[in-house]
Amino acid sequence: MLRLARAQTYAARPVHLIVGWPPGGAADLLAPLIGQPLSQRLGQPLIIENRPGAGSNIATEAVVRAVPNGSTLLHVSSVNAFNATLYDNLGFNFVRDIAPVASLCRGPGVLVVHPSFPAKSVPELITYAKANPGKINMASGRVGSPQHVYGEVFKMMTGVEMLHVPYRGGGPALTDLLAGQVSIMFDTLATSIEHIRAGKLRALAVTSAARSDVLPDTPTVGDFVPGYEASSWQGVGGPRSTPLRRLSRSSTGEIMLCLPIPRVRGRIADFGYTVFASSPADFRVFIAAYTQKWAEVIKFSGAKAY
Repeated sequence: MLRLARAQTYAARPVHLIVGWPPGGAADLLAPLIGQPLSQRLGQPLIIENRPGAGSNIATEAVVRAVPNGSTLLHVSSVNAFNATLYDNLGFNFVRDIAPVASLCRGPGVLVVHPSFPAKSVPELITYAKANPGKINMASGRVGSPQHVYGEVFKMMTGVEMLHVPYRGGGPALTDLLAGQVSIMFDTLATSIEHIRAGKLRALAVTSAARSDVLPDTPTVGDFVPGYEASSWQGVGGPRSTPLRRLSRSSTGEIMLCLPIPRVRGRIADFGYTVFASSPADFRVFIAAYTQKWAEVIKFSGAKAY
């Protein structure tokens, strides 16, 4: 009865969770995972809407402009932090205009190659790339995606040249990597892990500082490129003017109660992520620091969205 009474104080309309990517990427795996139990706890239908375009900026701006009544939420991620530097003329400021609701998870990327690719380790990749400058096709979900930024840092720290091939989303990029149309990708572990297990992709290294529990025998990039570290995160946000009372008593609290559910926690672990639960205030501090860190990297690399 207590849950039902609490649900009645929430918006008397479906809750829309806006995802700024086409189906098939990491966001599309994790949003439904949290969406089902969240809908049950809120006592309202939760509709997941894919609104791809402009590197998730179309979805972000839609939520920035949405009525701040708690019924429109945004799937937020490290890409939103990258965009703050990659784009010169955004109609919003992500750190200022999106209110953090709840963090969900964090996880590494993974450097994967098609099985036909000759390099079987990071040192072999560096050697091969230096002998064949600009001839390795490096896929990414788009300019400014984690796949792109992680690859740019790798290029910057090793001095290798690879040809960046941006796609309209991580799903299409991964499809072409599996087909051998491109050679290499710094993918999110969540979307590559099953293909790695099936032998359809070869994992050379993970991008985090420590090895991943789901790929314990796979080294880190930092084992061969000292100082290299990159990890992504995902969470939920809303329009900044949404009353904190509405967020804290509905979405934030209910999401926090969803994360310990064994099925949710287990699937997050299966994807190679770890649960990342924090208060909205702590999440805001984290986002601001992450945005500043990667702004320096992106500026140094010269990467720009187009």
